[in-house]
Amino acid sequence: MLLALNKPFGVLCQFTGEAGRRTLADFVPQKGVYAAGRLDQDSEGLLLLTDDGRLQHRLADPRHKQPKTYLVQVEGVPTEDALDRLRHGVTLNDGPTLPAGAEAIDAPDWLWPRDPPVRFRKTVPDAWLRIVLREGRNRQVRRMTAAVGLPTLRLIREAVGSYRLDGLKPGELRVIDP
Repeated sequence: MLLALNKPFGVLCQFTGEAGRRTLADFVPQKGVYAAGRLDQDSEGLLLLTDDGRLQHRLADPRHKQPKTYLVQVEGVPTEDALDRLRHGVTLNDGPTLPAGAEAIDAPDWLWPRDPPVRFRKTVPDAWLRIVLREGRNRQVRRMTAAVGLPTLRLIREAVGSYRLDGLKPGELRVIDP
């Protein structure tokens, strides 16, 4: 079984947690499934879950280089130099990243409002990027955008390999035929 969940902002990427904190158990009624990869509590979007250990390994293990596509709202306006740095890899405190796909995009017109809303500052512009990674370090997109002077305000995973959000609303779950 393979499931696609649009993980809402503020949800822990695990099935158990402290009282009062939302977890995957609040959205996934199926038993015996596990997340194929993770999304931070303050990130949103596509999370794949499966009961197939080999499939989970193939989807989540960085050695399989499944591309993961993120929509990223950043503080500031991306320069071509900042985008080139992302495309060629940046050096983080745990070493250099692999080259990434990075492009400036218009704000997606299909995007749901975040709850709570992203902070808005009249004097600081924001922009949207599409970033494609083939590795998965802890908080990597956030650390990469910060390294090029564009702090992340909102992070949404749009796709893992060929699996996409495809209209899933926050908290919605869809069964996928693997």
